[in-house]
This record gives sequence, C-alpha cells and structure tokens, in this order.
Amino acid sequence: MATLPPHDTSNTPAVPPAISTTPTRWSPGQTLRTGIWAAVILLAVAALIITLQEHPGGMREPFQAWYGNWRSMALASLLFLAFLFGFTTPRRRSEWRNAGLTSAFFISLFTEMFGIPLTIYLLAPALGLPASAFGLQESHLWAYLLSRTGLISLGRGVYSVMALSVALIGLGVVLLATGWRQVHAGKGQLVTTGIYGYLRHPQYSGLILVILGFNIQWPTLLTLAMAPVLIVMYVRLSRQEDRGLEREFGEPYRAYARGTNAFIPGKWQRKAIRELT
Repeated sequence: MATLPPHDTSNTPAVPPAISTTPTRWSPGQTLRTGIWAAVILLAVAALIITLQEHPGGMREPFQAWYGNWRSMALASLLFLAFLFGFTTPRRRSEWRNAGLTSAFFISLFTEMFGIPLTIYLLAPALGLPASAFGLQESHLWAYLLSRTGLISLGRGVYSVMALSVALIGLGVVLLATGWRQVHAGKGQLVTTGIYGYLRHPQYSGLILVILGFNIQWPTLLTLAMAPVLIVMYVRLSRQEDRGLEREFGEPYRAYARGTNAFIPGKWQRKAIRELT
C-alpha cells in the first residue's frame, strides 16, 4: 500500500519532492506504535495457546466440543481487526470501504470457525452426512474433500492445508507490517527501497495473501464469495494510489513504477534506480 503524503494546497514547488533511498530513524511515536502491535501479535499467540489447552483433543475435537466457542470467536475477531486497522490506517472513503468489507470477512470467518458453522450445515446434506460428522479436522473442508477422493488421508490433508495457509498468512502479515513501517518512516517522501524496491503495494499484497490463506485453511461460503470482491477492490484502490502518487511526484514516480511491479515481485530494473537518483 503506497500511502499518499499529506495533501498540500499550496502551489507546486519548483524542486521535485524528496525521494527516500536510505532508512529513516524511527520517531518515538513510531516505536511506541510498533511495540503496541507487537503486543497484539503476542496476545494472538497467547490466545491460540489457551484455545489449544482448552481442547486437549487437538485436531480430533468432535463437533460438539469445538463449535459454540463464542469467546474465541470474539477474541480472534478483535485481534485481527486491531491488526487490520493498526497497519492499514484508512483515511479516505475508499480505504474505509475496503477496511469495512475486510472486517466483515474476518468476522464471518471466525463466526463459522468457532461459533456456528453455517457452511457445514448447508454442505453436510449434499454429502449425505449429518453436520455432527464434521469435527475440527473435518472442518478443514479442502482437506476433507481431498480425503473423500482417496488421494490423500485426512490427517495429511489437514497438515498440507495448514502448512500452505500458515505460510501465506505469515508472509502476508510480514508484507503488511514491513510496508507500514517503511511508509511511516519515510515521512511523506517517495519510498523506493526495502520492500518497495520489489513491490509498489506490499501492504495490499499482504492483505490479499492473508485472505487467500484463510480461504485455504477454513473456507466458508461467505468468505469464498467475498474474496474475489476484496481482491478487485484492493487492485482498484492501488490504481487510485498510483495515480495520486504520479500527480504528487511526477516523473520520479513514473520511472519507479516502470521498474517495479504492483503486487508480484519482478526483476528490478537498475535503469529505473538511476533515473530516480
């Protein structure tokens, strides 16, 4: 997410805006805020440990023991919403709209993950099974459906699904947090180094990876339907930011954009670096 600098109503200066090519020392406020969100992550880990301790059966938890856990649903939703709004810091109407839809994605996800599994209630009759047949392992629906084909056991399917989803979610969180740190450390300058040397919108890339990761780990009808809408909205928002940054920084940003992909890392063009510097 390439954050726009503060709006300037004065005449355009003759000197082009500064370009940040070296790391900037963190201010006390940035350090404090980073510490707060690090604490949020630690709380999330602690909540996971508490949840596992309350369910000693592990991945073999039966349907009745796993669902209806509204405390875990509320805690997971609050933690992810705090993380989302802490690192995206929406300001414009379009950013608030995207943040609101992403919030709805997480709330609906955790409601089905811990509370009422609406998708399972609708899917079970189609498979000729009672909803109670879906314990914690079986609720990883991609793993369960793969096991039904006979290609892989349920246990291995769950392991594969969890490994892939956790990798995507972890990478997404890193991109989101790293992009946020660099943008705020740049203090309104055009940031072109670090993660921004590989992606123009690492924060949006991170959010998309988190959305995909959760849909692999715990797919639901609502989140599967919302994911394409969210991805399109973040792509559109990134294009709006590209246009705004081009108006703000002119040719330096156009040269940077020619050498750096928006979402998927590509080969960095050294010619673009020379044009920027």
